[in-house]
Amino acid sequence: MAGWSSMARPRDDLGLGRALGERMLPLVVAAMAFLAALALAGSVGAAALSKRWQEGAASVLTVQVPKATAPAVDTPAVPRLERVLAILRGTPGIASARPLEEAELTELLRPWLGSGAGRLALPLPAVIEVHLSGAGPDLAGLGTRLEAAAPGSTPESHGVWVRRLSALARSLEACAWVALGLVAAIAAAVIAAATLAGLAVRRDAIEIVHGLGATDGTIAARFAARATRQTAAGAGLGALAALPVLLFLADLAAPFAPAGQALPPGMDPGLAWLAALPIALWLGLPALPAAAALIGYATTQMTVRRWLRQLP
Repeated sequence: MAGWSSMARPRDDLGLGRALGERMLPLVVAAMAFLAALALAGSVGAAALSKRWQEGAASVLTVQVPKATAPAVDTPAVPRLERVLAILRGTPGIASARPLEEAELTELLRPWLGSGAGRLALPLPAVIEVHLSGAGPDLAGLGTRLEAAAPGSTPESHGVWVRRLSALARSLEACAWVALGLVAAIAAAVIAAATLAGLAVRRDAIEIVHGLGATDGTIAARFAARATRQTAAGAGLGALAALPVLLFLADLAAPFAPAGQALPPGMDPGLAWLAALPIALWLGLPALPAAAALIGYATTQMTVRRWLRQLP
């Protein structure tokens, strides 16, 4: 018992430095943390982009006006296009309405009609781009008024595309979270394998101290403490390695994503790179070492206790 009481001091009496590799386990966990950081960034990026796409698509609708230069039905002195514009601009919930130029229509038709889109002999309807404000107008009522003024003119919302973008965004976020779960599971499996290897290496010493009265909890705590330190250090290294990669990706995605977080007034402009990443990532990256330490501690505790229960 005296030998075991001395082992209670913060020394490596079980030889865990040889049992749990001082370099291999942290490096493997660092790789897992690097992948986890990329998966987390994918989730945050997908959420940010989907929010922007959905807000953009949901706040715009188009109105096609056939025979745009013909007289309006309710006001024959006014061309249909001008009458439809007047109705749209006077409707609550509509921020702006403008007819697309011929060059813009040609560009929209180019993917389907090729370079000859601008030389069509067929008359094209006028297309009005409408930007909404707030909840937008009552589309049913608006359609009725447009039909009365210029038959065939109906507002076309982008609801189908909004739903598809929402489904795509949810799928991307789900894939990112699945990737995070897989990384955590693989990390737990690696930690368990390293722990079992350490137990096998130090089996004789463990059996001796266990027979002298050391409890399962005490032995498991010794293994868990070392595994916790190693996994936290490895995850910290992986998070730091991921940071420049994430900043580079954020710079590439800047034209397609909302602007970064504004710096507080008076902060040095040289720290503008801090605004490149969303706050969610700045909070998530430091959380990786804590999460890895928790996984390491829990996995090692369960692995050691299960192994000890199998001792004769």
